[in-house]
Amino acid sequence: MPDTTRTSPPLSSDRPVAIVAGATSGMGLAIALDLSTTHDVLAVGRTAATLPELRVPGIRPVAADLTDPQARAMIAAQAERVDVVVHAAALGQARAIDDTTPDVWQDYLALNLVAPSDLTRLLLPQLRLARGTVVFIGSGASTKPVPGSAVYTATKHALRGFADVLRIDEAAHGIRVATVAPGQTDTPMLRQSINRSGTPYEPERYITVQSVARAVRFVVDAGEDVHLTDVAVRPRTELG
Repeated sequence: MPDTTRTSPPLSSDRPVAIVAGATSGMGLAIALDLSTTHDVLAVGRTAATLPELRVPGIRPVAADLTDPQARAMIAAQAERVDVVVHAAALGQARAIDDTTPDVWQDYLALNLVAPSDLTRLLLPQLRLARGTVVFIGSGASTKPVPGSAVYTATKHALRGFADVLRIDEAAHGIRVATVAPGQTDTPMLRQSINRSGTPYEPERYITVQSVARAVRFVVDAGEDVHLTDVAVRPRTELG
């Protein structure tokens, strides 16, 4: 199997370490940039070509296909210390029931559910040692049905279920597990979805990625006595 993980030189400071999966655009990029002000960040993206914006102090870009088990193992092996993990990578294209195939289901499950759950499993030793925090970027689709988006909705429901069980199972180790669930957010993924529907795209109606990053920061910076578990982030004016 080809090596799907390439990295820049290791970080060397004594700051806490965060891994952000899906850090090359949208929410993941905003989260990685925000966390880099206080953490050393391993910013994981699929290809090296999408990583230049992350070549800033405090961030080590890592090119990796998160759906590849070998790549996930390499990421875990590189991280001697892990205080925070944020899972922001996802497929989110709307697909009606009659527009799905087994291959589509496999693709969505591989990135939206298997990759974050398995990478978390591989990082448990480091997270337990640090009494760290795991943040799953969920969706409003994980709490209610979204018409025309059966596959995405199903995977986000499953991811929330995994997070809820992980929280219980790892309580004895002091790991905090949170789901931050944004509503419609101004990202390339949302823009593509709305453009395909033929509806005008109005970014001012949607949440900014910086607001999602601040919600993640709120979870990460919570005091030692607090465990924030479910954070819903909604547009100021609710959308149908």
